[in-house]
Parts: sequence; structure tokens; C-alpha cells
Amino acid sequence: MTASATQAPPSRQGGALDTLNTRLHKVGLRVFLVIVLAHWAEHLVQAMQIYILGWPVPEARGVLGIPFPWLVTSEWMHYGYALVMLVGFIVLRPGFTGKSRTWWNVTLGIQVWHHFEHLLLLLQALTGAYLAGNAVPTSIIQLFAPRVELHLFYNALVTIPMVVAMVLHTRISKEDDPSVRCTCALQA
Repeated sequence: MTASATQAPPSRQGGALDTLNTRLHKVGLRVFLVIVLAHWAEHLVQAMQIYILGWPVPEARGVLGIPFPWLVTSEWMHYGYALVMLVGFIVLRPGFTGKSRTWWNVTLGIQVWHHFEHLLLLLQALTGAYLAGNAVPTSIIQLFAPRVELHLFYNALVTIPMVVAMVLHTRISKEDDPSVRCTCALQA
């Protein structure tokens, strides 16, 4: 793959997407990272509730699920988060170039699948027709792995290349890559 294949395409001057991927890219990435980390915290607390505190899975609802138990059982909430993540990866993508763009694309591809799995879960919840005759909405990979562990895995699979992309992105400057359009590079 040539370097030009991973370059950010020229964008419309002055539009909101252009502003987000130039002048506000650093802020956008930080806000997005906070959303990702908050979601991670929910999954890690849920895992701690199950594996350290010994709570039964239905009672292990993470942080927000304790005061709002319907959040954990709402496929709409889970789908909404998967959609927000997908949109975030798409909207912030034009600001990436070179190797960081490649890693961001990997993350985007994984999130496309993760989003599909949540769409499948939502459709099952709405129709009452469950995959493989199960009693509850079930994703494809959930046929082979329990849901709690699967979502920890999915989040790791999405987050690791995302962090690699962000680190690489902060290490590049206009001197290294003239196609860089934002100010995310670390200042020495």
C-alpha cells in the first residue's frame, strides 16, 4: 500500500467536518477518548462485580446500571453506544494520515462489526425472534462466548488499535507529513 492510499482526502473548506478534523481535531479526539474510557469503566466495574465481588451476572450492572438497572437490559442503550462509536470513528477519520490512518481504519473496521452485532441484538429485542432459538437476544459471537467476556474482548479489540492510531497521530508533524491538517502533534 502506498503512502498516498492512506492520506486524508481533501475536504470542503470551512465546513463543520473540516473544522472538526483540523482546528478542533485534538478536542474531538479527547472528547471521544473520554466516552470510550467511560464505557470501559462500566465494563471493568461489571467484571469486577462478577469475578472479584462474586455477584451473579444479572446483578452485576456496572456503575450506571446500579441506579438505573434498565440501562443494562436495554438493547437500545447498547446499540446507541455502538452507533455513537461508529459515527465517532467515521467523523474523526479525515484528520488522520499515514500509519495513524491505517490503525484508525482497522479500528473502524472492527467497530463496523461490533455495530452490526448490536444491530442484530436490537432487532431481536424488537421482534422477539432470537438467534439460534435462544431465550434472549444473542449476537453471532455470543453463540461461542459469554456476553460479559465478549464485550470486554470487543472493547479491547476496538480500543487497542484506536490508542495506537492516536499515539502515532500525535507523533507526526507537518514537517514529517505535509498532508497533516490538525494540531494534534505533541509540542516539544
